[in-house]
Amino acid sequence: MLKNYFLGNEVNNNHIIFINYSYNLQDQYIKENMLIELKEFIKDDERYYLMLDEIQEIDGWEKVINVLFENYNVDIYITGSNSRLMSNEISTYLSGRYITIPAYTLSFEEYLTFNENSPLSKEELFNKYLQQGGFHLIANSNFTNYQSYEMIKDIYNSIVLNDIIRRYKITNIDLFTRVINFVMENLGKTFSANSIINFLKSEKRNISVELIYDYLTYLKKAFVIYRAKRYDLQGKTVLKTQEKFYLSDHSFKYSLFGFSPTSISSTLENIVFFELKRRNYDVYIGKLYNKEIDFVAINRDDKMYIQACRNLPDSSDREVTNLIDIKDQFPKIIITLEKYAPFNIEGIKIVNIIDFLQNNY
Repeated sequence: MLKNYFLGNEVNNNHIIFINYSYNLQDQYIKENMLIELKEFIKDDERYYLMLDEIQEIDGWEKVINVLFENYNVDIYITGSNSRLMSNEISTYLSGRYITIPAYTLSFEEYLTFNENSPLSKEELFNKYLQQGGFHLIANSNFTNYQSYEMIKDIYNSIVLNDIIRRYKITNIDLFTRVINFVMENLGKTFSANSIINFLKSEKRNISVELIYDYLTYLKKAFVIYRAKRYDLQGKTVLKTQEKFYLSDHSFKYSLFGFSPTSISSTLENIVFFELKRRNYDVYIGKLYNKEIDFVAINRDDKMYIQACRNLPDSSDREVTNLIDIKDQFPKIIITLEKYAPFNIEGIKIVNIIDFLQNNY
């Protein structure tokens, strides 16, 4: 897309260099090879555009980028599919010279653009999005759930095998898999490492707290899961216990365990969490005394409180009463699967999930 953008602005095609390093089959390909190869493309003093995919496969790539940036007229775009891209060396060699753009699977708004010629209604497309997730290769297809889940399972297995098991040399794959399964089964629920340990003990399996944290860190670094910490609304502090985790795409869970209507509530939470992330909010789980708020979304001076629920609440439900107990004047929203025009209960806005995802409320 970037290449087409620059060509549309009449950039010489020979000045746009695209290389995907995941396809490099040379075992001894190192940063020196990378620098020599890229320098050969730069023939004059005019601006060159370097688009380097899966660059984290090359050890020491940061030094190469720094040399090119300092000595040549280049505009550089680099991508990677795991956190090896974000090594500590970036701050040493590229400090103040780069912008990070996180990439997620498709939002529902983007999903609609992929299906702008679909005969399905917006509600039907959301139901498809709810069940099949936001991977773009699935988005405008006519795959059945089974076909979609098989493809998504291949993506998931590739990440787990290549970015986690091989990289971290995990030998007890069964134990690691059970930890992942626990996280997925408890999507949208607060839990601790001890919760996982107790679960595994019930299955006659022992594991240390340290190893649990290692496994969760591996999953976060591979962008399989994202963490939401708890935020104490009374003390205005971030807590260190009882976190929640969300999947980078909710279809991962369905690809492994199948779609279940009973899991829709946690899936709605997952969708709302990433919509807030896309809107550049820091997202926390709210704690007010012994009560929980699904999301506290903060962006500098902007803040809002959100509850996500499948069915329309009434004034006595916890989704409403927990928000009423928050005494500041920031917006309070309940997002529901039921289709109603936006309305208010006790000053709390009730919004349909589709309206929220399209910012129509």
